[in-house]
Amino acid sequence: MKRRLLWQIFPAFLVITALGLLLISLNVSGLLRAFYYEEKQIQLEKLANMALPTLSGPVQERQLSAIQQYCDQMGGVSQTRYTVIGLNGDVLGDSDESPEEMETHIDRPEFKTALKNQVGMSVRPSDTLGQEMMYVAIPIKNADNTIVAVLRTSVATTELQMTLKSVYGDIIRYGFVIAIVLAVLSLLFSWKISRPLNLLRQGAERFASGDLSHRLAVPDSREVGALADSMNKMAGQLDDRIKTIVAQKNEQQAVLSSMIEGVIAVSIDGTVLSMNNAAAEMVSADVRQAVGRTVEEVVHNTELQQFVRQALKSTDPVEAAIILHENGQNEQHIQAYGTTLLSDSGKVGVLVVMNDVTHIRRLERVRRDFVANVSHELKTPVTSIKGFIETLLDGAMNKPEDSRRFLEIIARQTDRLNLIIDDLLTLSRVEQQSERAELTMEPAKLKTVLSAAVSLCEIKATGKNIQIKIDCGEAIEANVNASLLEQAIVNLVDNAIKYSDADSTVRIEVVQDEAETQIRVQDQGCGIGAEHLPRLFERFYRVDKARSRSLGGTGLGLAIVNHIAQTHKGTVSVESQPGRGSTFTIRLPR
Repeated sequence: MKRRLLWQIFPAFLVITALGLLLISLNVSGLLRAFYYEEKQIQLEKLANMALPTLSGPVQERQLSAIQQYCDQMGGVSQTRYTVIGLNGDVLGDSDESPEEMETHIDRPEFKTALKNQVGMSVRPSDTLGQEMMYVAIPIKNADNTIVAVLRTSVATTELQMTLKSVYGDIIRYGFVIAIVLAVLSLLFSWKISRPLNLLRQGAERFASGDLSHRLAVPDSREVGALADSMNKMAGQLDDRIKTIVAQKNEQQAVLSSMIEGVIAVSIDGTVLSMNNAAAEMVSADVRQAVGRTVEEVVHNTELQQFVRQALKSTDPVEAAIILHENGQNEQHIQAYGTTLLSDSGKVGVLVVMNDVTHIRRLERVRRDFVANVSHELKTPVTSIKGFIETLLDGAMNKPEDSRRFLEIIARQTDRLNLIIDDLLTLSRVEQQSERAELTMEPAKLKTVLSAAVSLCEIKATGKNIQIKIDCGEAIEANVNASLLEQAIVNLVDNAIKYSDADSTVRIEVVQDEAETQIRVQDQGCGIGAEHLPRLFERFYRVDKARSRSLGGTGLGLAIVNHIAQTHKGTVSVESQPGRGSTFTIRLPR
């Protein structure tokens, strides 16, 4: 586990401080010991030199009693041990012990040094007294400067040891206090060093979490201050770049989301990189769950899967027509384009763009059906007319009864042609006026418009003993083109009369609310199967072609109604079941 910088610096300072104090203490202790020993040596040497004039005579004359007496006297006064040693190492006098009982001092180091006409000094345990002593020895000379004996002064080092122990104790106590003070100062110093770095770390964590607007405080230290300033500049630059990237991404996302074309980006390994809402709707997928999954997991259409695989293998753009959602009425026609996604390293995937051409395909089918239906509708009466004219020309005109019957058929087929042409012209006129915005919309009483339409259908209704009932308030108004709306109602009522049984009722009901006005035409006829309802308002579409033609229908009436409703920015719909009649509803926005 990584430690904080404070706890890496502070222990090092403590170790350095402890070692420094230890070295200082050892050095001071050594210096004090040397100082005390040197001072005691000088003191002992002075005492020895003071005794030399007095002892020189007795020593030369070998007056042992005088020597002993002087040693006892000086030792008692100065609390120092005096010893006189002959050249052969025999003790001539000693202030602490009896010379006769003392062993020879011939091997004593201080004695040997003194014999060399030097001041001898030695610190060692005393064999006689059994404790550590400091010895200082000087030579005793006669008048001709010849060494005749050695005078040695000594003192026990116990006092020195006690003094040094006291000094050592003071050193330890003061050293401990100094160590505590230095430890606190080291801690503060370590904290002062680590705190700016810790603040930099916290700031870097905020930068890493995305808070690039935060700015670090710049410390007084040049190095750390330069680092903080550089990090602030880096955060500002990153913030600007990220904002630019996010803005670009949002713009791209907005463009992709607003596109009606489906867009799918697929990586070279077949996983989805991105997908817009239009593409997700086309393939019935969730945009959030699609990214990162394979094409096979997201797209469940085999044709589109094969197209993506083909695009991944190809180096050229590919194109294909694909049908999605093949479930009868809801099939969706897609025109797919695949192109290569390139980067600096080469091909990284493909971009698939899907255009929904279902409406175009439906219009093409309607156009084909319209051409086929209008050709068929026109060809039937034309063929009939031509056939009967040829029959007449072949001699039937000479037979009055046949010729009259044939001419009546020709007249009916001519009327039928005229009706088809009139309906086509009406439909074309409505479309042109709607496209050119030439229609005039004015407020009109709907009951008046409905009554006018019903009056045009009364003769046909009376022939089948069908009653037409209007349920509309006198005050209900709508902003409409009265003549076009009247024609739409006439077409609906006329169909209701055609396909209703005799002695039945056709109801016209108007319901108005704040949003729209609904005009409902309800009959009690044979009804319409559910499979015909989606195409009921197409041109020339017939539910029962034989019955429709026998009733004089052109197949354009409901198409005209649909266009009139669209011209009014409204819609028309139908609800019907076989054997239970039909209800057509025109919805006009208010």
